[in-house]
Amino acid sequence: MPPPRDALLRRRRLREAVFDDHSPEHHAGDSRPLRGIEGTIVDASPHLLLLSAPDGSEVRLPISAMASIWHAGRAGPAALRPGRNAIVRPTDAGGLAAERIWVDITRVTGVIAGRSAGVIEVDAGPHRGHVRIVVPGRALGRIQVRHPLLEPGSLIDVIGVRRDGEIQGLLPATMSPQPASHADHPPPARRSGAVSRILRGTATWYDHPRGAYGAAYPALDPHGDGGGCGSGPASPLPYLSMASELHVRNDCTGRGTRIPVIECGCLAARFCDRCVRCGTSPRGRILELTRTAFVDLGGDLDKGCFNVTARVGH
Repeated sequence: MPPPRDALLRRRRLREAVFDDHSPEHHAGDSRPLRGIEGTIVDASPHLLLLSAPDGSEVRLPISAMASIWHAGRAGPAALRPGRNAIVRPTDAGGLAAERIWVDITRVTGVIAGRSAGVIEVDAGPHRGHVRIVVPGRALGRIQVRHPLLEPGSLIDVIGVRRDGEIQGLLPATMSPQPASHADHPPPARRSGAVSRILRGTATWYDHPRGAYGAAYPALDPHGDGGGCGSGPASPLPYLSMASELHVRNDCTGRGTRIPVIECGCLAARFCDRCVRCGTSPRGRILELTRTAFVDLGGDLDKGCFNVTARVGH
């Protein structure tokens, strides 16, 4: 007996929604990942950057004449000092010239555990521990536009720089305004009925302490190797196991690649903001990508997010 007509229509819509590895769009030159490079600056001139990669190898990168450098804002070649950390995005998927360079950039996402004057203590979750942020006076107003309640129990997400052994918070990393809410009153979960294997929403990034490549996902299977996501709010997303692979596409650039799940994005489900980089994302945070994964898909670290489509499984 053939399936009912409405079932056939649902299958057809699903096939049309899925982007696959064999589609012409995926293989087009402008949709391939960019292969970002991370390392410690060894030497730099206005035209050449020498990095020590995490594996100990040295990487020489010509600097494009149109290259943009970020270090606590727009900066020049003087920011490329030996010993600083750099994330580099090349000019294209096969090129080696540096187009964008972010120096000592970091991000802190979590729940405020305490505050004293310009110092904020943040509980960044069980995988990332407690982090201290120093907020310069000039940056406080910018951060409070998105986080008006800088008090214990409130959510916070800021982009900043590592400087002299401390993290300076400079910019709010949330996208559309985050409602002034406490972490113990998260938005209600919407898990009900069948869960789609095609996910559309917001991708953010985080600073993995060991420079790993992958994604943090807010709905790990509680019975798998990942052990679930602890006592955080339930997510409406389908359960995945550690090392599951997602096919992730930046909807703003069209670049896509396969990315493994390496951590639980414990705090992503607590936020209810949306990315507005290329239209408003249809859902809030579904992935936190490591810095190089975010850059590979054409993301700008100082902007904080992009609209994303992720396909579960092969």
